[in-house]
Amino acid sequence: MKRQRKGFVLGHYPGMNLWTALFFVYLYAPMLVLVVYAFNDSDRAQIWRGFSTRWFYKAFANDSIQDAAINSLIIAVCATVVATTLATLAALAMARTGEFKGRSATLGLISLPLVVPEIATAVATLSFFAVIGFQLGLLSIIVAHTVFCIPFAFLPIRARLEGMNDTLEQAAGDLYANEWQTFRHITLPLLMPGIVAGAMLSFIISIDDFIITLMVSGAGATTLPLYIYGMIRQGITPEVNVISTVMLGISIVFISAYWFMTKGDDHTTTH
Repeated sequence: MKRQRKGFVLGHYPGMNLWTALFFVYLYAPMLVLVVYAFNDSDRAQIWRGFSTRWFYKAFANDSIQDAAINSLIIAVCATVVATTLATLAALAMARTGEFKGRSATLGLISLPLVVPEIATAVATLSFFAVIGFQLGLLSIIVAHTVFCIPFAFLPIRARLEGMNDTLEQAAGDLYANEWQTFRHITLPLLMPGIVAGAMLSFIISIDDFIITLMVSGAGATTLPLYIYGMIRQGITPEVNVISTVMLGISIVFISAYWFMTKGDDHTTTH
């Protein structure tokens, strides 16, 4: 009788569970410490003096922090809207126009910012702005973030689109619907979860970005990551912990929502 071959189970190796636990502790323990010390009553960030929320009130009442937060929101919203729109058009072109010459090269170019070091993208963008004489400020950050966020929005939209069955679109055509009517009433509603997921991912990438923002920002264009960096250079204060905790919470909310919206893509309706 032929012996059945056992599958590869990583957890069966001695010590693997311990190393996995240590890995997650190493990865998330600093974040937990950050959150805990955001509620520290002490004037010094590294010395625990008891639980307090006073630094949250102080941070939210800080005019500089408010200005930085407004700048971050303006940049993130504008970059998200433009990047998601362009990514949707690109995904439709890649998935609904059939095979065309240069399709693989086009897909590679769209995905290139994902593998290129961010510092290289930042320096290249700054050099390009300098060559064309583009003034640095909020607009330059929006343009840079838009280009950088396109592939992040493109991936979930393309995944959703390729997982969709085109039977309903074909049926709409058989019922004499034109291309615009088919897109508006059939394709767009089915694609909307992917679009929303791509928009959320773009938003969180934009609002958290530091390297590109640092390179292409001008006077009066300070964002929250830049403001945190400026405060850390003078020493870590409880306000830094508060701002970082809030941004961490925003990231967790958006990433969780992104996960919930994309986990069902493999079970897209096919009838």
